Amino acid sequence: MNLLRKQLAVVSAAATAAIGGFIIGAPAAQAAGGTAPACITRVVNGTSDGFSVYLDNNCGKTMRVKVIVDSGGDSPCFTMSAGSNRSWYYTGIFGQYGRTVTC
Repeated sequence: MNLLRKQLAVVSAAATAAIGGFIIGAPAAQAAGGTAPACITRVVNGTSDGFSVYLDNNCGKTMRVKVIVDSGGDSPCFTMSAGSNRSWYYTGIFGQYGRTVTC
């Protein structure tokens, strides 16, 4: 019986290590970054079926930003070179502009 206990202890330790390794090694879910800096100008305008967001990069370097929509789908991550601008349009009845974040 002593041998059986040792074998069970080894198997248990190996299983615990494997599970722990999986949990520790599992990639974290990708979350939106922090709020975009003030050098990214945002102008939000309501439209008849949603809203538009005008983004202007005045940061002096390339920035990656996305628009977060409360109760709706977010924009893709936009790579904006220094001095560039772009508009993004949300179409939907429930979504509201939430914020602009780095990504």
